[in-house]
Amino acid sequence: MKAMLVDEQKRLVWSEVADPTVQADEVLVKIHAAALNRADLLQRQGKYPSPAGCPPWMGLEIAGEIAEVGSAVTNWQVGDRVCALLGGGGYAEYVAVKQDMLMPIPKGLSMTEAAALPEAYATSYLNLFLEGHLTAGQTAFIPAGASGLASVAIPMAKAFGARVITSVLSDEIAEKIKPLGADKIINSTTQSVEEILKAEEENGSPVNVSMDCLSGETLGKSLPYMAKGGYWIVISTLAGTETTVSLRPLLTKGLHLVGSMLRNRAPEYKAYILSELVQNVWPKIESGAIRPSIYRVLPIQQAEEAHAILERGENVGKVVLTVQ
Repeated sequence: MKAMLVDEQKRLVWSEVADPTVQADEVLVKIHAAALNRADLLQRQGKYPSPAGCPPWMGLEIAGEIAEVGSAVTNWQVGDRVCALLGGGGYAEYVAVKQDMLMPIPKGLSMTEAAALPEAYATSYLNLFLEGHLTAGQTAFIPAGASGLASVAIPMAKAFGARVITSVLSDEIAEKIKPLGADKIINSTTQSVEEILKAEEENGSPVNVSMDCLSGETLGKSLPYMAKGGYWIVISTLAGTETTVSLRPLLTKGLHLVGSMLRNRAPEYKAYILSELVQNVWPKIESGAIRPSIYRVLPIQQAEEAHAILERGENVGKVVLTVQ
């Protein structure tokens, strides 16, 4: 089969590799589509390798059709349409997947749309609801509103009854993301995030949960204006790895500053998250309350251009590669 390898010059090369070996508790998925994540860019740079036991090439979420089932697999059959959360290996024609890392494709979704679900939806659900304990009527702050992850997290939080604040870098981007449904969009180039969050607290709507992929200085400046018992979940540090945290509000408000990564969770916990998605989120997708946001679809042979879209930060929604 073919997979997308990275050569010594960090170029992406569609190359022949060995076919996957299917273990007893695995299925072989013929991949139809694979969605991109910023982690793919880091992996390409050599900074975010696949976990042990996973293929070394990129790709964290895919959709396809089961081509083979292992001898111990009982819940899946050849021909089932599935999407899957991977440790790596999605940029390929086939991948072997543990049976509990699979989910059925929600009714009414295409393979392209389904490929955009596993990683982004699992990350959003994990950090908003399992780590952040978000409930209806509370306020969530989800920075970087134009990111592929925010295109999932904002509608998800809204679908479960939360109020959502997000931030972007320009008024033009703010206009583009309005369909996501955020209640308040901050232009962080011309407005102070911490001053806006302070005003929200003074108006009786403090942030209960933040799912923060930016971090940096803004984190420490904004933390004091959270609601009592609030959860600030750090999922990445795109805006910087250092900040200054005032400990007094952390103490007096009982705040929670939490670091969270999906990739390093135990397989059993990932399986639990996926089961929660199927039970609690899939019905909202099938009803139309939540819908994957796809920015662009390209054939996998154009993966270089797909990566460039993420690097330029131009996408509002997910970029997806199709595999013929």
